[in-house]
Amino acid sequence: MSKYGTIPSSSAPPPEGSSPLDFISRAKARGASALATRRPWRELADPRALSVPRGFTDAYRRARANLAHFASNYAILVLGVIFLSLLWHPVSLLVFLACMVAWLFLYFLRDGPLVLFGRAFGEGVVLAVLSAITLVLLLLTGATANIITSLLVGLLFVLLHAVLHRAADSVDEEAGRW
Repeated sequence: MSKYGTIPSSSAPPPEGSSPLDFISRAKARGASALATRRPWRELADPRALSVPRGFTDAYRRARANLAHFASNYAILVLGVIFLSLLWHPVSLLVFLACMVAWLFLYFLRDGPLVLFGRAFGEGVVLAVLSAITLVLLLLTGATANIITSLLVGLLFVLLHAVLHRAADSVDEEAGRW
């Protein structure tokens, strides 16, 4: 049976003899699609969209909607804050970069669930395990106070922005995925 004209499944193993260039082009396409979920930075940084919520319910609704809407942007911001704080700790920076490579291959650049030893792991499990491993490895490098401080600063910024940014009406539907 010929497979001519069929679209290969992304979960299928690469064909025999596939070159590293094929892998790079697939990774580039996946990276582009992952970055497609990122919202425009102008939308995130629009000062006209900032206001104090009317109450706890409004703050919760805004936070929930904005965490879903700007999830990729928030992740990039927190990772950027941690990266900048590690510039003065070269060993921690190297561990962080190695963890980022693991994040790229195990989380950002894969299409389906991660399969290890015949068992499939969902996105939430992979996210939790990678976060824990990254945090433990970075804490073992001796930059504990620096990492925790930068993580808290990044998370505080994200939370403040999520609560103070007025969510658009179309954003409320996205909050359901969280």
